[in-house]
Amino acid sequence: MDRPVLVRLRFDFRLADNPALSAAVATGRPVLPFYCLDEESPGLRRLGGASRWWLHHSLARLAEDFERCGARLLLLRGRDADVVPDLIRRTGATEIHWNRRYDASGISVDRALKAHLEETGVTVKSHNGSLLYEPWEVTTKAGDPMKVFTPFWRAARAVRPVPMPLPAPSRIAGFALDGLDGLGLADLDLLPTTPDWAGGLREAWTPGETGARARLTKFLESGLAGYAELRNRPDLDNTSGLSPHLRFGEVSPRTVWHAAEQSVRAGAGRASDRDLEILQAELGWREFGYHLLFHNPDLAVANYNRRFDAFPWRCDEPALRAWERGRTGYPIVDAGMRQLWTTGWMHNRVRMIVASFLVKHLLLDWRAGEEWFWDTLTDADPASNPASWQWVAGSGADAAPYFRIFNPVIQGEKFDPEGDYVRRWVPELARLPAKLIHKPWTASPERLAQFGLKLGGAYPRPIVEHEGARDRALAAFQSLKGAA
Repeated sequence: MDRPVLVRLRFDFRLADNPALSAAVATGRPVLPFYCLDEESPGLRRLGGASRWWLHHSLARLAEDFERCGARLLLLRGRDADVVPDLIRRTGATEIHWNRRYDASGISVDRALKAHLEETGVTVKSHNGSLLYEPWEVTTKAGDPMKVFTPFWRAARAVRPVPMPLPAPSRIAGFALDGLDGLGLADLDLLPTTPDWAGGLREAWTPGETGARARLTKFLESGLAGYAELRNRPDLDNTSGLSPHLRFGEVSPRTVWHAAEQSVRAGAGRASDRDLEILQAELGWREFGYHLLFHNPDLAVANYNRRFDAFPWRCDEPALRAWERGRTGYPIVDAGMRQLWTTGWMHNRVRMIVASFLVKHLLLDWRAGEEWFWDTLTDADPASNPASWQWVAGSGADAAPYFRIFNPVIQGEKFDPEGDYVRRWVPELARLPAKLIHKPWTASPERLAQFGLKLGGAYPRPIVEHEGARDRALAAFQSLKGAA
């Protein structure tokens, strides 16, 4: 019996443009792809609830895709340091491929495992399966990590052109799993049961490579045109919706990059060069997040700008709960938080608004928001999530100044001008006219009663007053400057 080549899969759940899989198939030997749910190795962050739901369905689709090509996906659970050597012993494999990860704990696990396997004569080959550029490829002229996005992105683009994506293998010589014990998908215990809160996720998403490809095609046909301006409108369908698929590696950034370029060059969907430039810059922001994570391993728990270690964050559990549940009394904030809870996703402009509200209006630590997003987002990404939270808080790289405080009313009126986004997610306000829907407290009780609304009842009054909260935040920032 031929010894198999192992392919260790981790958030690269696709057949197309999967360098580890392509390299294994190219050997001409039987291929055994496997996924190990490792929640035991030191330092690895346990997935949040929404991500676990997505992982279940992504693995189910991946198993089907492999079977159509002639291979079977093996599911395992436990510490990588124990599971992988045991699998090699049981199969007689002498070669294993995986795509790299960039968090410090993941790197540490992989480095130790690679050293152990190579000592036993196993060939270990790692690949870049998730980024356009490796974090160490982009540096300042002095060879240091980059700290500001614009020069980072300029330097990245100068490294080399983005490689073309690899084709999916049409056939894979699978390895017979007879006698090789694996787990059933249900054994991974990834789905919510009591209660099953995932109904909105099931309605909104189709995890898997086929779902990713369909969403990309739809976006290129009807969403890329006007993307440069309309991506900021949560009431319109002009975002790609690809972030969960990118997070789980169901589509690669190289595939998105080149598919968008080809679409614009062909004149499909009437998208402009500017639309393409902004989309590619959004992929660049994702790259920048991984650059920051690689060079700052504690990005999710420590201020990038250590000056913020002295910031006077408040402790206010009721305010945090109101924010989490979408009951702050600010309609655009509440709409975003309810969209998140229902669908496991939130429009990017609204993410900035709700994050600003948490850290600046409520003066609550950005880490509390990052943790909530980690648990509730289907696209909870170990780099983009903390990098973006720190950017909004003012503590991050190339951060928005702390004194830039979004007015949630103005933000709502500007980016949801007719109130359609709020009406969808805050049905208590659905009857309000556009001129009131982002600031219902400005109307008299009698006026609100005409629309069936009483503040403090079905919908709350604002939990903070904007001007007072703004002044409080600016005073806190001034105290920080004094401490520095």
